[in-house]
Amino acid sequence: MDAVVVMGVAGCGKTSVGQALAGSLGWPFLEGDSFHPAENIAKMSAGIPLQDEDRWGWLDTIAARIAQARSSGESVVVSCSALKRRYRERLAAGGLRVLFVHLSGTRELIHSRMALRTGHYMPTSLLDSQFAALEPLAADEFGITCDIDASPAEIAARVAPLVS
Repeated sequence: MDAVVVMGVAGCGKTSVGQALAGSLGWPFLEGDSFHPAENIAKMSAGIPLQDEDRWGWLDTIAARIAQARSSGESVVVSCSALKRRYRERLAAGGLRVLFVHLSGTRELIHSRMALRTGHYMPTSLLDSQFAALEPLAADEFGITCDIDASPAEIAARVAPLVS
């Protein structure tokens, strides 16, 4: 396994679960948001949803970091929305073996979590656009869906045995 990508809409817990999973696996954690160019962050901060063309370079940068880790003999855990199948295909391009872990929850639950967080550029006003863009994992994709009904540590504990 080259990487585990913890995916889902904004506010679903990608970072918290990703960090917990990376810790339990002993793998490095990469925060996908940190790879967004300034233009993307400015758009989202202004309440403007990203379009496919905004995301391609960001996704390619993350895929390159996964490939770099693989060439160094490492596996990584990455947080990345990966909302659409074509985004997930882009992240796994070039023969990378990537397990996608879709964190799934209701709009109401995720909205309430987003409303509580501070210091993040993603406004709650963009949540509906995230759900509109989301293409849940298909049966033929390499991935699992986890309900966000538990703590990040508990979710990571459910996923870790599937990775090892």
